Amino acid sequence: MKYRDFGKTGFKVSALGFGAMRLPTKDKKPMGEKIDAKAAERMVLKAIDGGVNYYDTAYMYHGGKSESFLGKVLQGGLRDEVKIATKCPVYMVKKPTDFDKLLSTQLKRLRTDHVDFYLFHGLCGKTWKEIVLRHRLLKRAEAALKDGRIGHIGFSFHDDLKAFKTIVDGYDGWEFCQIQYNYMDVKNQAGTEGLRYAASKGLGVVIMEPLLGGRLSNPPEGLRRQLKANGKRLEPSDLALQWVWDQPEVSTILSGMTEMKHVTGNLESAGRSGAGTLTKAKRQAVEKARVWYNERTLVPCTGCSYCMPCPHKVNIPSNFEEYNLGYMHDDLKGARMIYARFFNTKSKASACKKCGKCEPKCPQKIPIRERLEEVDTVLGKGRPYPKRKA
Repeated sequence: MKYRDFGKTGFKVSALGFGAMRLPTKDKKPMGEKIDAKAAERMVLKAIDGGVNYYDTAYMYHGGKSESFLGKVLQGGLRDEVKIATKCPVYMVKKPTDFDKLLSTQLKRLRTDHVDFYLFHGLCGKTWKEIVLRHRLLKRAEAALKDGRIGHIGFSFHDDLKAFKTIVDGYDGWEFCQIQYNYMDVKNQAGTEGLRYAASKGLGVVIMEPLLGGRLSNPPEGLRRQLKANGKRLEPSDLALQWVWDQPEVSTILSGMTEMKHVTGNLESAGRSGAGTLTKAKRQAVEKARVWYNERTLVPCTGCSYCMPCPHKVNIPSNFEEYNLGYMHDDLKGARMIYARFFNTKSKASACKKCGKCEPKCPQKIPIRERLEEVDTVLGKGRPYPKRKA
């Protein structure tokens, strides 16, 4: 295992972190509540044997069962060998005292008296202002830091670069952050600029979705044939991970592993990782993959969010993003599952009232109403993708 500096915390974190969000389940439902405890435990123990020292979970993962599973597995001395990261479910905080109640529940689930790394979960500009700042939750976190219930304060993030910088600059006590990042997300959410900005402030940076929910690990055959370096085919998962590890600002990569082969494969990749070690041929392969995917974008949405907010609460950029991802990665089934499970009724494309207020604001001149109807037809009503490009 290779180890990296975790910002200014003084901790040497394993290049590979274990994400306990996609554990194996008995009913085979992704992120379901019925964790296959025996299979999952073998995976965690394998990761520990392989040198992984950072284990990430959250209040709501696996329907609230992930923390309890991890707490049970790490009993008997293993707890002292690793660091646990979990997250405050910000969306559940209605008043300041909720912070302490939630943390108390998490400590009981994890069977520990402290969480090493505690994050405010999934912050965006709105939750930062309306929940964290409004309820003065940073003061609550500082009190927990002082009495030893948590070791370090950080946040995970899902919004745009402007909101990311606002949050980074909004509190001097941040020690680390967690962002979505992969070779397709260089300009999405925090992106490369956000990664470097956080690192320049001394924050450790944890990377989630390095394989874009697994999509970069299983590209369509048309792209797979082109992923070569020096005449040899490249393994897509390893290429994507090595691209992220190549950036010196990255502290650790989280992988949400579902099978033992994911653990063994990722451990092997981590052992070859290093900042600035990606060859020119492999960089060219990544660029080829990026171009290939972008050419298969159905809706030319850049995620700038100028069209937002929608007066009817439709999350326009997210609908287009999932629609595009399903098409790019030949994963219509996965896109439909996400549309059904993770989009609420108001945020879905089907909630569009065709008022048209969004369209004059769009820099890309997308006929948003027409394309939202197309999204719902394909993802919501079961029609196939259209045989054309945007």
